Amino acid sequence: MWTQDVHNCVTAWGETEASVSTPTDDQSRDETGGEQERNWMPSPPAMAVAILAMLGFGVLLGSATSQIAQSAGARSILLEVSAPPAQEPVATETAAAPTAAAPPPLPAPAALPVVPEPLPVPAEEPATEAAPPPTLPPELPEVETLPPVKHVFLIVLGENGYEESFGEASPAPYLAQTLREKGELLSNYYAVAPSRLANQIALLSGQGPTVETAAGCPTYADIVPGTLSTAGQVEGVGCGYPDTTPTLPAQLLEKKLTWKAYVEDVVDGCSREEPQQSPLPYFRAIVESGECAKTDVGFEALAADLKTATKTPALSYIVPNACHRGGELPCEEGKPAGPLAAEEFLQEVVPAVEASPAYREGGLIAITSALAPQVGPKADASSCCLAPEYPNLPAPAEEPTAVPGPVKPAGGGGRVGLLLISPFVAPGSSNESGYYNHYSLLRSIEELFELEPLGYAAEPALTGFDASVYNAEETAALPQPAGSSSSASCRDCASRTPSADQSSPSSSKKPWRAIFDLKAIR
Repeated sequence: MWTQDVHNCVTAWGETEASVSTPTDDQSRDETGGEQERNWMPSPPAMAVAILAMLGFGVLLGSATSQIAQSAGARSILLEVSAPPAQEPVATETAAAPTAAAPPPLPAPAALPVVPEPLPVPAEEPATEAAPPPTLPPELPEVETLPPVKHVFLIVLGENGYEESFGEASPAPYLAQTLREKGELLSNYYAVAPSRLANQIALLSGQGPTVETAAGCPTYADIVPGTLSTAGQVEGVGCGYPDTTPTLPAQLLEKKLTWKAYVEDVVDGCSREEPQQSPLPYFRAIVESGECAKTDVGFEALAADLKTATKTPALSYIVPNACHRGGELPCEEGKPAGPLAAEEFLQEVVPAVEASPAYREGGLIAITSALAPQVGPKADASSCCLAPEYPNLPAPAEEPTAVPGPVKPAGGGGRVGLLLISPFVAPGSSNESGYYNHYSLLRSIEELFELEPLGYAAEPALTGFDASVYNAEETAALPQPAGSSSSASCRDCASRTPSADQSSPSSSKKPWRAIFDLKAIR
């Protein structure tokens, strides 16, 4: 078949050649030029060979293509194509020849939404029955505010037990009845040592007794070695405390506050040659500071200092003499014993203090005894609140019997009671729920003046006076100057002033009215 096509092609070529080889009139040219023009064309045989070669190549190509087309229906051909550009599709005509259909273009991948990376989830606590609702932070307990006491008048009597001083059968009506109606009685109040001197030292320093101070220091000697323990106690033998011993008077001076000891019948308050009424000479720091002569003064100076609030010290430590402080035995034959001996002394001192500007400015009078009797039928060595094993005293021969409650049968100075008179306490009231001792009183005075507690006063088991003690409903009712009802009671107190011949020999030198001129004080 293809040979016939070749024949026809050659025949057509020959006819064309014949027609071209005969020149026409319109084509009269130079023979040489025409000959050159025909020389580039190949000869008929060469053309035939070339055509045959091209036809053979076409037959081979068609045969191969036909095999691929026939296999297209049996097996799909996968082609990897890239995504076409986004444009409108163009319609094209498909070839009539049966060729392999190209796969449709793959759609462009849709843009995935950006999902934020999840935050780390904290570990869940074990499931509970119900999640508790959010709670507010707990409210802090309200801090109690102490009353604005500016002047403390501490009156320390002698050896008088609670029943003798404040009991129903007390022989001292002014102390047990008149003054009690003016103030508040702390009935569970105890001494801390077995001697008057040791208890006074405790009141002013928080120090426990030594063997010598427990005996009243019959012979003065410095405490040796005098080392200070971790509990703040001076350890050793003797009765003179070293200059490193902290004291309440020293604290007041550091705070720029004043203090004085008004000691009845004092001759030389800084002398250690004989037993003193005041404990101040037993502190070396006070004696050697140069303040002793100015602060350990005679009883007569109290009346002058009470005239103005500026001259009245923050702490007035008032000590009566042997005939006016009371005790198991009278100071001399024919004189009263017990708290009855302190009656005339209190009848002058307390009204004078109440009438002073310093008391009206914010005063607190504290009246107690150094200790209860330690010998005789009324002996009382009980202790309360804090019964430490004093390092300077020998251990008891027998182990004390354990007793429930804050009161112990031994280790102290007995129950003595404490009477507080102040605008900040309710008149005629009693505190029977609290338990206190001399260290508690020291701590309470230090808290009023914002001082750190000293010695055993710093023990955690002790507490100072709080709202249960400062129990006045209103603090605005301060005593009024002369002309008010309170001054009338002071005049009534002055009318009971004993005469000079009724006074003790020591007080006959200065009649009571000469010492305290209540009109001048008002």
